[in-house]
Amino acid sequence: MSILLAGDIGGTKTLLALYRANGDQLEPLCSRRYNSEEWPDLAPMVQAFLGEARDTAAPDDQPAAACFAVAGPVQQGAARLTNLPWQLEERELSTAIGIAPVELVNDFAVLVYGLHHLGSAQQASIRQGTPCIGEPVLILGAGTGLGVAFGVPGPAGLTAVASEAAHAEFAPRNPAEWQLKQWLAADLGIQRVSVERVVSGTGLGHVARWLLSERHPEGEHPLHQCNGDLPAAVASAAALGDPLAREALDLWLEAYGSVTGDLALTGLCRGGIWLAGGTAGKLLMELRSPLFRRAFLDKGRLGVVLEPLPITAVIDSASGEFSAACRARMLLGAAG
Repeated sequence: MSILLAGDIGGTKTLLALYRANGDQLEPLCSRRYNSEEWPDLAPMVQAFLGEARDTAAPDDQPAAACFAVAGPVQQGAARLTNLPWQLEERELSTAIGIAPVELVNDFAVLVYGLHHLGSAQQASIRQGTPCIGEPVLILGAGTGLGVAFGVPGPAGLTAVASEAAHAEFAPRNPAEWQLKQWLAADLGIQRVSVERVVSGTGLGHVARWLLSERHPEGEHPLHQCNGDLPAAVASAAALGDPLAREALDLWLEAYGSVTGDLALTGLCRGGIWLAGGTAGKLLMELRSPLFRRAFLDKGRLGVVLEPLPITAVIDSASGEFSAACRARMLLGAAG
């Protein structure tokens, strides 16, 4: 049995956790949340966490491997976080915390390493299907933005391939989506509208704002008064039968389904598709709707390629830590 250190590092918060690897099982030992901006670097935070863990819930064994999911691109073992003035490098971090091996992975791509180890409580079926063992997989997640990553199979399991596919240009499929794209470009003062501007939690808010400007320019609709989480307010209003909110959510679901199908074809992801991000668990029933399914399959002659593919939602809020622990276990096997 080995102890593994896993981290999920963002500009606002960092989650650190220890797991015990026991055969095929990962047993969580302890975890803690830190305010990232209160620390000058990751190494002193990890050192403090390990000291607290020894005093409370974990054994004295030093972790045998560590993986940290970071909010930003990772190149040649180094990462500069998008919203935090930390520059991380694997070898320097390994020396500072006294753990080897150490790996940095993009915080969305790391989810690939946990997919085949998720328990029943960590996932939920969106669409039944039959995956092809040994074929690439796709994971995408609509949260504040849209994360996209591919998993490529190899002798040691899946290898995560990070992607910026969310920043490809949004391609309207009908007059409504065309009008939305033109409005978004004008409203945001941009020349190019990316997929992420529509297919994300933020994008659902954009869709609603467009419909509000078209249907209720005088501000008489209740959603005009929303000063908080507009996407959540839209989903709640749609569930209560509000026609405009329902229209916004339906348009968003179709766009999400279409993009999912496009990306599955891009990587020929016959190994299966996973949806993560903040909307996966919150909009589970909506993602199971015929609207999402039809748009996913509506690929002309290549719809038959997508027909057998299962789609699964990752609904565990701690999936980042868990997936980093899965990767740390892989590193331990490689080092052995």
